[in-house]
Amino acid sequence: MDRPKVNKDWKEPERISKYPVGSTCDGGTLVTINAGWRVLRPVINQDKCVNCLKCFLLCPDGVISKGEEKLTIDYDYCKGCGVCAYECKLGAIDMVKEEK
Repeated sequence: MDRPKVNKDWKEPERISKYPVGSTCDGGTLVTINAGWRVLRPVINQDKCVNCLKCFLLCPDGVISKGEEKLTIDYDYCKGCGVCAYECKLGAIDMVKEEK
């Protein structure tokens, strides 16, 4: 078995501000649609949100998008894990029961 090649020219950025920002790929790149097993879904309270983008950066599925004035969530690909709500220190994201 061949070993993977290592890029020896790659250098770790000196500061965190030099790292790329955002999700690695758009929501739905790996799956075509959420399987429908989500129990809770995140809802952003736009009055409390200050656009700090912490939820955008930490969403494991990359379903939070930056709009012109507000953040939006693509519910087709959100699995309802609650990471965004947990990490929002302002309490601007509530996890509400999913309704069919």
